Amino acid sequence: MQRDWQCEDPQQQLVWAAATSEALRVLEGKWKMVIIFQLFAARAPLRFSELERRVEGANQKMLIQQLKDLEKDGIVTRTIYPQVPPRVEYALSEIGLALGPSIEALIDWTFMRREAERPA
Repeated sequence: MQRDWQCEDPQQQLVWAAATSEALRVLEGKWKMVIIFQLFAARAPLRFSELERRVEGANQKMLIQQLKDLEKDGIVTRTIYPQVPPRVEYALSEIGLALGPSIEALIDWTFMRREAERPA
């Protein structure tokens, strides 16, 4: 979807600003982007214990809370398998997978910024 960034309509500018704020609210949190990235990198659902290993530095309570928030916001799906002990897997939802191009653009922007900040 293309945006007309030359748009002079103040109402449309407010709509875009509100949409940006909403997106950032959903993704804010120290570990949410790390969790999302790890689920992208895995290319398959991950069990909680595997996510815990991959998200270094996050304690179990924080990881559980961040996963609950991502699930509530429709970014992550949680599947419980009826077995003993119960097996729980996390994966990106369709909406979560749609973040791929945005995350790639954000990574590219970060590398571009780092390059621009390097001393000559």
